[in-house]
Amino acid sequence: MKRTTVWVTTAAALTGLAACTSSGSSDEPQDKRPASAPAALPALRTAERSTERAETARVRSTTVIGTQLSLTADGVLAWRDGLSGSLTIDYTGGTAAETMRDLGVTSMEARYLSDAYYARMGDTFAAKMGGKHWLRYAYDDLKSLGGGADLADQMRSTTPNQSVRLLLDSGDVRELGRETVDGQAATHYAGTVRVGDVTDAELRRRLQDADVTTETVDIWINEKNLLVKKVEKTSTTNGKVTQTAHYSDYGVKVAVQKPPAADTEDFKSLVSQSSTNPT
Repeated sequence: MKRTTVWVTTAAALTGLAACTSSGSSDEPQDKRPASAPAALPALRTAERSTERAETARVRSTTVIGTQLSLTADGVLAWRDGLSGSLTIDYTGGTAAETMRDLGVTSMEARYLSDAYYARMGDTFAAKMGGKHWLRYAYDDLKSLGGGADLADQMRSTTPNQSVRLLLDSGDVRELGRETVDGQAATHYAGTVRVGDVTDAELRRRLQDADVTTETVDIWINEKNLLVKKVEKTSTTNGKVTQTAHYSDYGVKVAVQKPPAADTEDFKSLVSQSSTNPT
């Protein structure tokens, strides 16, 4: 298999988690959000603050990116100072997953650190890639992929408080009532983000850079004002993306170590190798 195919496919598969988790997230203060944001829903603003202050959580999710990729993820995330965490990702379907299986990869461990994330691909993949088990993706290097600089922003913003923030920024929020989620009582909220209706310039830019035309967000907030479930469905120029995530164990300890340098291959090195040795 050509090296170009290897690094492009693995990059697409590994960044699949970020494709819809926060494409509309905004770092704007609350008082600068669109005027149409519902002042009648202080509970959501409380939930955003509570979820942000929790700083860590356990997450399990499923992501479907059209016919290209479907995957599940299970692990812990922290967002005190940027994104960090560790997830086990299983590729369950799609054309990208088939290519990954051809490389001997059906699951992998992802470690997120402040400047990059690392993927452990397994022994079969290592044998094909010079013996190294880990791939390093610097967030800044991801600008060279489809989605541009916004993809790097998304990788840094895959935290549960961002989903609550996105719903508030939508300017279209509905409370749908009480439901039971993972054995606990929760309130269900939903909204729709339409790029043409977004008044925040930065938010609109991020949505447009990610080729998002419409995004619907459903979230469930428990009695402790914490996000326990979210479903985001995004319509892009390349197809539909759906992610469902469940959050628990807020405050769990998260300690992530950088993999050994001697067992790590850098994304930029793979790009360079593919240009000089395409076979």
